[in-house]
Amino acid sequence: MVLVSILIVFFAIILIAAVLIQNSKGGGLASSFSSGNQMLGVRKTTDALEKATWTIVAIIVVLCIVSSALSKTSVSAASEVSDQVEVPATTGVPQE
Repeated sequence: MVLVSILIVFFAIILIAAVLIQNSKGGGLASSFSSGNQMLGVRKTTDALEKATWTIVAIIVVLCIVSSALSKTSVSAASEVSDQVEVPATTGVPQE
């Protein structure tokens, strides 16, 4: 459970970095490549960043679903343990 939470935070930080690298008007990191005939030109850099962003979002969604499933399992196990523990009855009269 803790490992999944750490992975979610790690990928969230990577997602923030990927979004900040991009520019809303198509600039960002891609604008620093001025030559159009480079192997990683402006268009390919933008496509790669967009694919990376969507991939990271998908990973975070899957990790959140896994975290939710693990959380339900641990909660049901904890409730089974609390059902087996006897709690002493109180009379409702305050003790002095």
